[in-house]
Amino acid sequence: MTSVVRAGHLAPFFKASSNVLTNGLKPAVAVAVSSDKVVAQPLPHISTVQSLHGSLPIQGLKVRQSNKLSTQVRFAHSDIAVPDFSAYRRKETLDPTSRSKDNVDARHSFTYLIAGAGTVAGAYAAKTVVTQFVTSMAAAADVLALAKIEIKLDEIPEGKSVTFKWRGKPLFIRHRTAKEIAVEKAVPLQALRDPEADEARATQPEWLVVIGVCTHLGCVPIANAGDFGGYYCPCHGSHYDASGRIRKGPAPLNLEVPAHVFKEDGILVVG
Repeated sequence: MTSVVRAGHLAPFFKASSNVLTNGLKPAVAVAVSSDKVVAQPLPHISTVQSLHGSLPIQGLKVRQSNKLSTQVRFAHSDIAVPDFSAYRRKETLDPTSRSKDNVDARHSFTYLIAGAGTVAGAYAAKTVVTQFVTSMAAAADVLALAKIEIKLDEIPEGKSVTFKWRGKPLFIRHRTAKEIAVEKAVPLQALRDPEADEARATQPEWLVVIGVCTHLGCVPIANAGDFGGYYCPCHGSHYDASGRIRKGPAPLNLEVPAHVFKEDGILVVG
C-alpha cells in the first residue's frame, strides 16, 4: 500500500511509502469475562535490584544531544515491585499508616515487663552464685567443731602444765604458783628480747595459756624445763620463762597466747 500526502508545492517532500506484510495472525477481539473466572497470577518474588534492572530501558538506548537543544532522559519508577514484609509484621501493625497509641503503649509495657523479669532473674542468679562461692570457702563442720575447746581447770593441779590438742597444735595450760607469778612480774621489760608484761599474757595470774610451738623452727618445747623454769626447746636450745617469754636461745618471739575466756563455773574456753 502506498500513500501520498500532497500539500501545495511541498508535496514532493512529503511522500512516504509503507509496506504491510501479513503474518497469519488474527486480530484480537475483546470479550467480557465474569470476575469469578479471573485467576489472579501472583507476582514473582524478585528483589528491588532485579526490578530496577528490568524496568529501566537501558537496552538499545541512544541519546543524541546538540549544543543548541537540551536533552533529558527520565525513567519511570512507578511500576517497580516493592518487597512485601507483611508476613513479618504484627497484626496490629499491618497498616503502616496507622499509629495507635494503645498499640504503642502495649508494646512498651511488654518490653518493660520482659526487661524487669530478666533483671530479677539475673539478680537472683548472681545472689545464688555468690552465696555458693562464699559457702564453699567456709570451714567444714569438723573444722568448726575443733575451733573451740573447753577445759575444766579443776583437773589441773597447781604447779603443773597440761598439754591439750587444739586445731592440730599442742596447747599448754599451766597452773602457776604464787612464787612463779611473783618472779615473772618482777622481770624488767628491758631484759626481754620480746618485751611483754606478764599481766598482758595472763589475764588471770594463776593460769597461763600458750601454744606449745617454738617460735624458732616450730618445734614443741618441754614444759617445766630450761634455765628459767618455764619451757625448753631441746632442738636448738631456746629457753622460755613461766610466762612463755623467750629469755635465751635463737627463738625471736615469745610463745603465742591464743584467745581464751574464763567462765564462772571453772571452764576455760580457748578459741
